[in-house]
Amino acid sequence: MARDRFTPDFDPDCGDTALRSARHDIVIGRWQGLRELLYATGPNWASRGHRVRLLAQACASSSSVESWVAAEPRRGDALVLRAATETARAFSLAIAAGRGVPIDQHRVDGAVLACLQAAEAYPEDPTPWVSLISVARLYPAGVRVQELERWWDALYERDPYSVEGHLQILHYYSSRWHGTHGLMYDFARDAAGCAPPGSALPVLVQYARVEEYRFAQDVAHDERASVSLGQHWRNDGAVSDVWRTWQHWISGRAESEVAPAELRDVNYLAHAACHAGVHDVAASLLRMMDRRATRSPWSYTGDPEKQLGKWRKEFRLRA
Repeated sequence: MARDRFTPDFDPDCGDTALRSARHDIVIGRWQGLRELLYATGPNWASRGHRVRLLAQACASSSSVESWVAAEPRRGDALVLRAATETARAFSLAIAAGRGVPIDQHRVDGAVLACLQAAEAYPEDPTPWVSLISVARLYPAGVRVQELERWWDALYERDPYSVEGHLQILHYYSSRWHGTHGLMYDFARDAAGCAPPGSALPVLVQYARVEEYRFAQDVAHDERASVSLGQHWRNDGAVSDVWRTWQHWISGRAESEVAPAELRDVNYLAHAACHAGVHDVAASLLRMMDRRATRSPWSYTGDPEKQLGKWRKEFRLRA
């Protein structure tokens, strides 16, 4: 009998059942589940950032967060989620407008103001500063260096090893936004070099490689040229980066269930390991993930489901 075909689970909540329940509240027009979830999460900054980011995406097309703020205008959790939601809405408008088309500056300024209000309402929380650094990308010329440094210092003071915070700076420094490939890689490698053992920060180098690939694909499309996937992912530097991230972050860790907040990061390293030909690392990561996966970064190099099925078949992993 033929073996079952592998079907990845692209759960938008990354296996976070409490988050799934709160997102259902948004669908039915309730905000109480949002309050309960964020209160229960407390100062677990990695989990909190993951939950706020995904809740904001769901709230962007509803009025749930506004209803919550109207009912509890001084609650820090509500203002933090509103800031993230305003950031998500600003990015949605930018995507809808198309690359290079400026969006309403008042929308960006409004998101910045919401972030600053949230930071004042919940001084210990790094999440508003992550949102602030994220929305800074939407200014046509970026923000002043001194301003970005001030926002970064505020984030770093609260959560020095925030993967999401570092990732937003990395995006800002990328060639697609307000920097260069070199600046982006320098930042990623500096952060990786300062990370304590077990920290996921070294995976920033894999995020940077995906950013460079996406930029190269855009240029290739514009110039009707081709980009060699093999050259990009399989050069000596790319292979060494995969090994370094694996050894610093994952090596020696039991192949246990991946936490929801780190599932996307594990996918980025697995994707890089597969394309770099580092098969032992790739197979181990795919076993850790099992059926749980995120569409990015697989979607940037083809059909996510087909790629995951292909690599699992190549490594003879059970469906």
